[in-house]
Amino acid sequence: MAKIHVNFEMTEELVDKTYETVETARDTGKVRKGTNEVTKVVERGDAKLVVMAEDINPPEILAHLPLLCEEREIPYAYVPSQEVLGTAAGLDASSASVAIVDAGKGEQMLENLVKSLEELK
Repeated sequence: MAKIHVNFEMTEELVDKTYETVETARDTGKVRKGTNEVTKVVERGDAKLVVMAEDINPPEILAHLPLLCEEREIPYAYVPSQEVLGTAAGLDASSASVAIVDAGKGEQMLENLVKSLEELK
């Protein structure tokens, strides 16, 4: 499987925090799943965080998202598995990308995660 070009390396701890933040947002806030939905909320500026899976095929599916996020100043993260990302977002299927629109009870978690991501870049 091809890996998408990653602008920065995520530590295992950061990956775990990312999945956890997505799960909390799913349960207490609002998440959008799937690249089309994610692209829409990013374009509208409604996304608080975009999470993309590295193991998607073809990688072009997500090629536009990091650039769009940079343009809109929306933080983004990478996780190794679309399968785990889909599960974290509450799907029975894998998901190439997820956007947190409302972190719900995970607001503080999201803030800490975004801070860590900015330091990583």
